[in-house]
Amino acid sequence: MRKSFLAPVALLALMGASACSEKASDNLENAGAAIGDDVSNSLDNAGARIDAGLNHAGDAIDRNTDRMGTAIDNASRDADRKANEARQDVGSAMERAGNDIRKD
Repeated sequence: MRKSFLAPVALLALMGASACSEKASDNLENAGAAIGDDVSNSLDNAGARIDAGLNHAGDAIDRNTDRMGTAIDNASRDADRKANEARQDVGSAMERAGNDIRKD
């Protein structure tokens, strides 16, 4: 009698364990999918932040390149103006020296 009673109990326990293990398997699969989604989202966010950082750096480089170009243009104009002033000063000095020589 004992054997006939234990057999159905063992069968029920086995079915319960297999259902439990299927549920555990589903939970594990869902957890793995969630982890995969989290990793994918994190990588997407990191990529977006890297892109934004590179765009920001590119914009800063463009702005500073424009500023450098303007500064170079201004320096070039200043150098030309100073060179013209120096030529005029030298020319005036030579003219005065020539006049002084003629007077003597």
